[in-house]
Amino acid sequence: NAIARLHREHYGRGATTTRTIVHRNHVISFLEDIYTPVERTLIEAGEQETVKVTRQAFQMAMRTGFSEAVEEITGRKVIAFMSQVHFDPDLAAEVFVLEPPPQQAAA
Repeated sequence: NAIARLHREHYGRGATTTRTIVHRNHVISFLEDIYTPVERTLIEAGEQETVKVTRQAFQMAMRTGFSEAVEEITGRKVIAFMSQVHFDPDLAAEVFVLEPPPQQAAA
């Protein structure tokens, strides 16, 4: 929900569906139906690469905010963040790698 909220606050529109998977040191959020009307117009005009580059630049600019939200919820440090968008179907994936907990790091 925190990732969807940040998307909504900064894009003016959030995903219609968000699903998050947490497994060991990984958190992956899948966001569906993500594109704004402007982005949809560009996609329909064949400008997918423009939308992709802009989205990826935004994701990197939001890296700290996204990571802080995940850190606050999980209580663990994010050591890597990756983001990817897809056009058909319309979705994005936000991937976070967490620092191993102390007992796992020593093993």
